[in-house]
Amino acid sequence: MLPPSAQTGPGRRTAPRAITPGYWAERLAWVAGLVLAISAFTDWYSGAQSDGVTLSVTGWHTGALGKLVFFIGLGTLILEALREAGIELPATVPESLVLIALGSLSTIFVLIRLISVPDTFYGTAGRGIGIFISLIASVLLIVAGLLRAAEEL
Repeated sequence: MLPPSAQTGPGRRTAPRAITPGYWAERLAWVAGLVLAISAFTDWYSGAQSDGVTLSVTGWHTGALGKLVFFIGLGTLILEALREAGIELPATVPESLVLIALGSLSTIFVLIRLISVPDTFYGTAGRGIGIFISLIASVLLIVAGLLRAAEEL
């Protein structure tokens, strides 16, 4: 018979798992990077044509900036996967600074596309939900970098 402290079952509650200090920053970076990469394939511009057809343009098709937003999200995921695998960046390049820089760059790219619609897609001048999702994910990436910087102090 097992001692009472080792028994598990319907009547026995286990202790909650301890959350490490970087838990929220790490999860937020994963989620923001994944959403940022996926959001490049969502509609950034949409609008109705004169014949009643609704057009939608994904971020990938808006030019180099849409593709760069995808690769920033992919780079974030690779950075987090390397961290999980135990491969750290050099001490002279803090990971929090890299996350803040990637998030800031992505935010600038998305804001450029939010303000300036490419001439090719001027007929679909309405902004789709995907561009706002990209903007939120970019800002969350900056927040994840700031949270990681706070735990490094």
